[in-house]
Parts: sequence; structure tokens; C-alpha cells
Amino acid sequence: MSTISVSKRSQIGAGLNKLRAQGILPAVVYGHKVEPAHISVDKNAFAKIYRQAGESTLIDLVIAGAKEVKVLIKEVQFHPITNQPIHIDFYKVSMDEKLTADIPLRFVGEPKAVKELGGILVRNIDHLKVECLPKDLVHEIEIDITGLAELEQSYHVKDIKLPPGLKLLTASEDIAVTILRPRTEAELEKDKGEVKEDVSKVAKVEVQPAEAEAESEPAK
Repeated sequence: MSTISVSKRSQIGAGLNKLRAQGILPAVVYGHKVEPAHISVDKNAFAKIYRQAGESTLIDLVIAGAKEVKVLIKEVQFHPITNQPIHIDFYKVSMDEKLTADIPLRFVGEPKAVKELGGILVRNIDHLKVECLPKDLVHEIEIDITGLAELEQSYHVKDIKLPPGLKLLTASEDIAVTILRPRTEAELEKDKGEVKEDVSKVAKVEVQPAEAEAESEPAK
């Protein structure tokens, strides 16, 4: 299990941009039997643990001077222009209470229908919603799609083998991935026609500076 150390912080509104400029991200931890606490975390340390854990793996969060708590990364707010993280919500879990989580899917292998028949692979979902105890959470669920050998063949949610302890909440008949027939020459010719647009009629959109000084309430 990954561990991240954080510090308590007193800044709540003004001054958060100064923290970010120093490579420190404002965050909050809240959840089961804990009062919400404002904390700060090193930007590089968070980036590393976010790559490892994502939002579906438990993390040991250590606040200076306090006992470590097990948390999930509940929400990450990103800057609308730079796409860099600007605020994090950590959620403290109870190890004996079930929770719901979105587990990412990772598709591996090249379907035979794509390799040999020129089919077009279409991924319809990228995660499954499940219910489980925190100890049963997994970082991702791997799906081998090599065996998709026919055009218009699909891999349904019900075909996915779940790790132990996970109860599926996503509809079992949903299609996870499917193989479409390759496009005909007539369809390709039809798409070659260029669509001309009068850009003078497109309204100008002004990008307003992000309200980076404000800090939102924790997500529910």
C-alpha cells in the first residue's frame, strides 16, 4: 500500500496560489468519523502516488503529529488551461464498511478480428462501478480481448471476471468493447467531402482567469 505524508495548513482562501507556486498543493481530508481537515501535500509526491493508486486504491495518509489513516483519492481538481492539479480531496474509509468505487478497465491484446479482418475496435466503457470492502479494492481490472475473432463481436460486462470481493453495479448487459466492420470505399468517399465553415460567425470565447484562490467544499 502506498503512503503519502502531508502537513496541516492554515491557509483556506487567500494565499493558496502562493502555495501552488512553491510546489505545494492544498487538500482536504474528510470522511468516516473524522472532522474535515485542511492539509497540504508536495506536488511531486502526489503526482507519483496518483499514478500508482489512481482513485480506486487505498493509501496510507500520514499527517504530521497524527496517526496514519487509510484514504482514497476522492477528487482531483485540475486547472482548466494547464491541466495541472490544483486541489485534492482525500476520503477516509472505514475498513469494515462497504463502499462504491469506479474501477478502471485495462484492455490488453489485439483482437484477431482487427488484426486479420480489418475490424475497428470500439471501447464503450473505461471503468466498472462496484461495491466492496476497502480491502478488496483493486487498482484496475485487466481484460484480454485477443479472442475477439469475428466482426460485430462484442465483449459484455457480464463476460468480465471480477476479482474476489467485488460486487458488480454496472449493468451486466452493457457492452464493454465491440468490433465494427471496416468502412466501405463508398463510405470513405462520402467522408472525403470537406465541410467549410464561416469562422466569422463563430462567437469569440474569452477565457477568464481561474479562481484559484477559492477552495471548494469537499465532494459528497
